[in-house]
Amino acid sequence: MRNEVKSQGLVDNRGNCWKFFIDRVRRQLKVTLCFSPVGNKLRVRSRKFPAIVNCTAIDWFHEWPRQALESVSLRFLQNTEGIEPTVKQSISKFMAFVHTSVNQMSQAYLSNEQRYNYTTPKSFLEFIRLYQSLLRRHGKELRSKMERLENGLLKLHSTSAQVDDLKAKLATQEVEVRHKNEDADKLIRVVGIETDKVSREKAIADEEERKVALIMQEVKQKQKDCEDDLAKAEPALTAAQAALNTLNKTNLTELKSFGTPPLAVSNVTAAVMTLIAPGGKVPKDRSWKAAKVSMAKVDSFLDSLVNFDKENIHENCLKAIRPYLQDPEFNPEFVVTKSHAAAGLCSWVINIVKFYEVFCDVEPKRQALSRATSDLTAAQEKLAAIKAKITHLNENLAKLTAKFEKATADKLRCQQEAEATAGVISLANRLVRGLASENVRWAEAVQNLRQQESKLCGDVLLTTAFVSYLGFFTKGYRQSLMDGTWRPYLSQLKVPIPVTPTLDPLRMLTDEADMAAWQNQGLPADRMSVENATIVVTCERWPLVVDPQLQGMKWIKNKYGKNLRVTRIGQKGYLQTIERALEAGDVVLIENLEESVDPVLGPLLGREVIKKGRFIKIGDKECEYNPSFRLLLHTKLANPHYQPELQAQATLINFTVTRDGLEDQLLAAVVSMERPDLEQLKSDLTKQQNGFKITLKTLEDNLLSHLSSASGNFLGDTALVENLETTKQTAAEVEKKVQEARVTEVKINEAREHYRPAAARASLLYFIMNDLSKIHPMYQFSLKAFSIVFQKAVEKAAPDESLKARVTNLIDSITFSVYQYTTRGLFECDKLTYLAQLTFQILLTSGEVSVATLDFLLRSPGQTGVTSPVGFLSHQAWGGIKALSSMEEFCNLDRDIEGSAKSWKKFVESECPEKEKFPQEWKDKTALQRLCMMRVMRPDRMTYAIRDFVEEKLGSKYVAGRTPDFAASFEESGPATPMFFILSPGVDPLKDVENQGKKLGYTFNNRNFHNVSLGQGQEVVAEAALDLAAKKGHWVILQNIHLVAKWLSTLEKKLEEHSENSHPEFRVFISAEPAPSPEGHIIPQGILENAIKITNEPPTGMHTNLHKALDNFTQDTLEMCSRETEFKSILFALCYFHGVVAERRKFGPQGWNCPYPFNTGDLTISVNVLYNFLEANAKVPYDDLRYLFGEIMYGGHITDDWDRRLCRTYLEEFIRPEMLEGELCLAPGFPLPGNLDYAGYHQYIDAELPAESPYLYGLHPNAEIGFLTQTSEKLFRTVLELQPRDGHAGEGAGATREEKVKVLLEEILERVTDEFNMPELMARVEDHSPYIVVAFQECERMNILTGEIQRSLRELDLGLKGELTMTSDMENLQNALYLDTVPEPWARRAYPSTAGLGAWFVDLLDRIKELEAWIGDFTMPATVWLTGFFNPQSFLTAIMQSTARKNEWPLDQMTLQCDVTKKNREDFRSAPREGAYIHGLFVEGARWDVQAGVITEAKLKDLTPPMPVMFIKAIPADKQDSRSVYPCPVYKTSQRGPTYVWTFNLKTKEKASKWVLAGVALLLQI
Repeated sequence: MRNEVKSQGLVDNRGNCWKFFIDRVRRQLKVTLCFSPVGNKLRVRSRKFPAIVNCTAIDWFHEWPRQALESVSLRFLQNTEGIEPTVKQSISKFMAFVHTSVNQMSQAYLSNEQRYNYTTPKSFLEFIRLYQSLLRRHGKELRSKMERLENGLLKLHSTSAQVDDLKAKLATQEVEVRHKNEDADKLIRVVGIETDKVSREKAIADEEERKVALIMQEVKQKQKDCEDDLAKAEPALTAAQAALNTLNKTNLTELKSFGTPPLAVSNVTAAVMTLIAPGGKVPKDRSWKAAKVSMAKVDSFLDSLVNFDKENIHENCLKAIRPYLQDPEFNPEFVVTKSHAAAGLCSWVINIVKFYEVFCDVEPKRQALSRATSDLTAAQEKLAAIKAKITHLNENLAKLTAKFEKATADKLRCQQEAEATAGVISLANRLVRGLASENVRWAEAVQNLRQQESKLCGDVLLTTAFVSYLGFFTKGYRQSLMDGTWRPYLSQLKVPIPVTPTLDPLRMLTDEADMAAWQNQGLPADRMSVENATIVVTCERWPLVVDPQLQGMKWIKNKYGKNLRVTRIGQKGYLQTIERALEAGDVVLIENLEESVDPVLGPLLGREVIKKGRFIKIGDKECEYNPSFRLLLHTKLANPHYQPELQAQATLINFTVTRDGLEDQLLAAVVSMERPDLEQLKSDLTKQQNGFKITLKTLEDNLLSHLSSASGNFLGDTALVENLETTKQTAAEVEKKVQEARVTEVKINEAREHYRPAAARASLLYFIMNDLSKIHPMYQFSLKAFSIVFQKAVEKAAPDESLKARVTNLIDSITFSVYQYTTRGLFECDKLTYLAQLTFQILLTSGEVSVATLDFLLRSPGQTGVTSPVGFLSHQAWGGIKALSSMEEFCNLDRDIEGSAKSWKKFVESECPEKEKFPQEWKDKTALQRLCMMRVMRPDRMTYAIRDFVEEKLGSKYVAGRTPDFAASFEESGPATPMFFILSPGVDPLKDVENQGKKLGYTFNNRNFHNVSLGQGQEVVAEAALDLAAKKGHWVILQNIHLVAKWLSTLEKKLEEHSENSHPEFRVFISAEPAPSPEGHIIPQGILENAIKITNEPPTGMHTNLHKALDNFTQDTLEMCSRETEFKSILFALCYFHGVVAERRKFGPQGWNCPYPFNTGDLTISVNVLYNFLEANAKVPYDDLRYLFGEIMYGGHITDDWDRRLCRTYLEEFIRPEMLEGELCLAPGFPLPGNLDYAGYHQYIDAELPAESPYLYGLHPNAEIGFLTQTSEKLFRTVLELQPRDGHAGEGAGATREEKVKVLLEEILERVTDEFNMPELMARVEDHSPYIVVAFQECERMNILTGEIQRSLRELDLGLKGELTMTSDMENLQNALYLDTVPEPWARRAYPSTAGLGAWFVDLLDRIKELEAWIGDFTMPATVWLTGFFNPQSFLTAIMQSTARKNEWPLDQMTLQCDVTKKNREDFRSAPREGAYIHGLFVEGARWDVQAGVITEAKLKDLTPPMPVMFIKAIPADKQDSRSVYPCPVYKTSQRGPTYVWTFNLKTKEKASKWVLAGVALLLQI
């Protein structure tokens, strides 16, 4: 670096070198950033980091146009073999068409089903690659099949041709066999004679051999005796030898040297001379002298002793030696004392004599042995001669026998050859006859295969499109693309692609045997599941299985068995599992994927191999890649939104269970419970049938492989032919069994079909239940949990002898059980929606209602621009009636209403029209048709009408409001089934858990009840509690889990871990608040699906509320107070009061200004207070009780003064002395009951409480029209969203979002006026009276608002043109304009309003006009439009100020008096001298009777009648008349609450409390 810095003429110091280096890096560094344009991530990041846009060259890759797709595919197809060159152009066109048609269908799929399916260029390239791969594979398979079949046919043809040749050969062989037989017979005779000779000689030899054996035995005996005796002489001989060994030349010489030896020594030498005397001539002279002479030569003397013939001693010598031996001194031991040599000689003499004596005894025996031996030799010689003779004879015989054996072998060979030929002929005939059917079938198959080969390129093309693109679509979309889009396109190409017209992709990719095997492995048998399994097996990209019900997982786990490595992202050591499997070539299943996948798996998902395809990088580690490795991905999410890049890497497969598939499974389940014998038989039969299919395929394959592998003259291979025959026979038997099984199956299916209605209903119920997640993400249900509910419902169903009645009972039980299970976890507002959808779908399925009528009911279309000819119907309602009249079933409805207006008016204006009968023949219409008419005429009554409709169609138990008992729900829980409480304000569901725990012995004190409130690092505590409880069988409550979003996935894994092998008594109770919007929903699907969900909302409806309030007490509670009558009366009134205040919330701001979380705790504590006060006081302290209840117990929640007044008024009406006299009515037609028992009160409510209506709360029926209309609109909108969508809805949308916003933006900028010139206005007026000050304040506020409108719109305009960077504020403004809502910055600077942007802007222009009129000459208008003020209070205060100044009254002691005139705005020409006329007010909850000059009951359906002009003037407070007036609050909008302006006293003839309860108020805007 230094040299380069110097070369630039710079000093090479550290700073310059570093700067030079950085500059070069900056100049040469190229960074490529890749962003996905899907979603808002790119937009958000660009806004946060403007450099992404400002400092980069953006290259936006749009989707490839059709031409590009065609060009790319054609380029790849040029090198693909097996396609006719003429067709390649058409194939490339079709490929491009498939890709673009899938894009279009994906848009429809998104708008109709809210499912995201993407295609990318990578998907297209993978499509081409798969096509090439499948084409190669199928081409190879086809050729292989054809070769095998042709080979088989060839073998069969050659067999029949060979039979005649074989017959001729057999005749020649038979002649040869005859000759060979004759030769063999001759030889047999010769061999017989020779054999006889040998036999005779052998008999002689045998006799001789026996004799020789006897002699040999005798010789052996004698030899043994001799040897034994000789053995006895052996010691003497050994001793003699030892004695000689003691002698040597020296000691003999010494002996000789004796002059006169002792007698003992001379005796020894004399004895030696006697013994060795030759020839028995004993010397006479045996003196010492003579002895010396004999020993003269010592060596020869010793030799004569050693070689002495000890076996032949002469008798004379023996006689002569006797005397010496008898001499006692002739003893070596004695002699040794005299001479050693003499002792040795003495010992030798003694032992030699001993030896000889023994030897003499043995000799006769030896002689006898010698004779016997010579006899044996003679006998053996004789035997040898005989044997030699026999050997010679045997040799002759052997030669003859060899000749004979050869002749016999030849004869046998000829016979065998003849038999083999005959066998081959027989086998050939059998084979030709046996495989006659195959001959025909295979010939046809070859023809079919040839045709297939000619159409292979087209068939594989369609099949590849199916595998590549259709996996994520549902059944209808698959059919639409395959049959409605692709096939027609194929048929209209200029150069047609050869394709089988009726091609089924499944037949190309799999066969019956494979399908049968899959079904045995647990794959559902419906078409959709088989398609999915085929895609899983065939696709080359990794399959990503979307399987919320885990049906596909069950099959995959069974299919791969022990070889499957199951893991999940984030699990401990999951990467190591994948790495090991990658190396070993195992199959890996990654379960429960979320919508985003760990980036570390990117290279694996994309199969980005490195180093010549041998390695894949996982993280920073290079892992060896085994080509047989396979990755399977799975998600439980029902509707995941995967990014396009992931969808390009994987093949998405929608394994969500289908209606048909589930129906079949549930049919199997219900039949197995109702008729286990039948289901077992069916199950066995299915497995057997599947087994047969597999066996038949295997047998056919064996047959072909045996035939094709047989080489040369295979008819000689008897085993092969017999094997073929056996195979054919087995196949025939299996085929026969298949036919029998089919007959049995038909019978079984007939019996099973009786139960199908129950299964069909259950399947329908599951799908309705499953769709509820579209309403709220909390509503997640698993198939597993549903199956348990289904099973219990079947067990609970009432038995019946009649099968038909039993099935009806089953359907009823299943429907009600599922209804109870589902509604337990639904919010009150959604229960009726679910019921309506349930009823509509049941009726649609049974064909009781028409789709068109239901569609009208849900959509309620109306003709626009029509005028109502009758006063009791609005123009909008009349538009609906006109639309309805255009339908055949409602023909002439409009004319009938005009003609019989009186009877229709009575019907339409009745309070509860749903209970009334329609006029004339219209009352005979079906229930659904009556609903359609009601929807048009009285949309506000539709919720009641729907409830009645459900009751009529399904039964009253479906609309009864009692919630199921907690203990009953608890019974269904288990270690794997937690209980999930969806929290609502004002309800504490965990009290139920604590009470149940107490009953069963689970309490905090027993240390087996753990209550963890999540948040503030409590996750660790919760995990420890779960682990301990799972082991010991404790209960765990996890409260508010929505506060720990990051920990929820850990909790899900924990619960899954503990669902198996934990203590059976282990229970988990979870509570969480629902997210305010679907986007904010964070509770994992796994937790919600497996849990029993319970919503504990305050009940809806007075009937339910009152029952629920009473449910907090028992008979014991009623009896605990000594003053029973007073206690019971006030307790019941309190229960009613509790029901009223809780249920009044549904009326919105007219009910309560602010919503309050009144709960059962308020009621129970109030009853405790009541008990204490009654026990402590002699008189009932009504005032004290009302104060405690209204200001403390319930009033403690209340923050708004008007709401406090309302609460106080209720208590004054309900709790007063008259209640004990039986004169008090809690509501019109509902008197306070007398002294009853606990059950009696419940019965009284059921019997006496009037039908639900606002009268029960003291409100006018109009109060519910607004919210009922909204509720019913929402209900129908929701039910409509749950209906199966039209496949092509939402096409042909108008202008784009930006265009619409631009048009609106320009219109607003054009119409909004310039700001008021404040300095000029102020200069025009000298006297700044209170009114003038108000006008200035209003102008200033308007300037701020219009200034912000103009500024923000101009900024947005520049942003849309691209001249400014879009900020989040600009984007929010754009969204607001598009959605017709008032942008938040405008609303913040404006006045309260509930209007949409269109109406709001018109209102703004009116206000500006009003201001302009006022400040034109600064004279107050004749009547002031009070609504037009930002701050109406300032104007009303100005009235008081000007009067106070004029009369010099103290301002703080003044008040406003309100007089309602009988005139309208147009009747006034000038302003009053004092005070002001105001107009533009509306009254809600009542109406103004102009003639009587008082407020009075409202007219039905006239919700906010306008008030006449009102005269407001200031008077001293002490002169105000407070008699017969209702202090009426004034609010800016119908939202009331914080929009409070003032209080006007309105005259009334009724008690003021009536209007307080009715929620009467004046509104400036409606």
